[in-house]
Amino acid sequence: MRERTLGRGGPRISAIGLGCMGMSEFYSPGEMDEAESIRVIHRYLDLGGNFIDTADMYGVGRNEELVGRAIRDRRDRVVLATKFGNVRGPNGEFLGIRGDPEYVRSACDASLKRLGVETIDLYYQHRVDPKTPIEETVGAMAELVAAGKVRHLGLSEAAPRTIRRATQVHPIAALQTEYSLWSRDAEDAILPTVRELGITFVAYSPLGRGFLTGRFKRFDDLPADDSRRNSPRFQGENFAKNLELVAKINDLAASKGCTPSQLALAWVLAQGEDLVPIPGTKRIAYLEENLGAAEIRLTPEELRQIDAILPPGAASGNRYHAQAMQAIDR
Repeated sequence: MRERTLGRGGPRISAIGLGCMGMSEFYSPGEMDEAESIRVIHRYLDLGGNFIDTADMYGVGRNEELVGRAIRDRRDRVVLATKFGNVRGPNGEFLGIRGDPEYVRSACDASLKRLGVETIDLYYQHRVDPKTPIEETVGAMAELVAAGKVRHLGLSEAAPRTIRRATQVHPIAALQTEYSLWSRDAEDAILPTVRELGITFVAYSPLGRGFLTGRFKRFDDLPADDSRRNSPRFQGENFAKNLELVAKINDLAASKGCTPSQLALAWVLAQGEDLVPIPGTKRIAYLEENLGAAEIRLTPEELRQIDAILPPGAASGNRYHAQAMQAIDR
């Protein structure tokens, strides 16, 4: 497994991480199998991976508990990342975003307990709280570092100005934002900012929530309980237009002798040594397919071809529905 450095002088992490969200919620929840998910995590570690991503909101805490069980006897092999900030009620209802110091401290303690660990390697603010100055949030996170509960700090979906203000309080090791062939907004200002500041860019949904895998041909291919049915890019004319783009990527992958998923991940990896995609999966076969992308090298000509097919802004539809877009710090 190829490796990259977390932030400036942080630990070495796998060039491809493992996103665990879908193991507990959102993507085809009716197909969840915790025993199989734990086997996926173990297989990832056995293949040389070490960077595992979860959050307290995934499954309303269940995902952290699952990850904790999976790594209990192999904690020393994991760089463990989790997040706080999206508040949910006991029935899964979304209650808003919090970044006030009291909540930061309580959320961390709750995550440590669910994960069954003494220290979180990378602790993200999942969404920026517009009601709390970022200096107060990061100040409370820095106290967690001083207390030995957290090793490194991260932000997720934060705007450049927010990132700069945060780094004045404590070093930020990672910035996690959606980034893929069909979500390239970060290239305008976020990527230049984190590169200037020595912050690792962690790309979530690097396979476009599965669209870039080529496995979805019709809207009805999505299970009835799948949250992607609410995503603008998976609906109506947007779905049809995006399908045309993905078909071209499929053709290019076939000519390259790899799968569309591998091509999409290889493209993210080719954007720089400071980018780490964290594709998620619940199946060992897809995990192994994804990790195979680390061995694929794209030529300058192939990168030009991909850019011609999916330049910035090519995807049809917003990446989230309107309410979720309001939670993005811009």
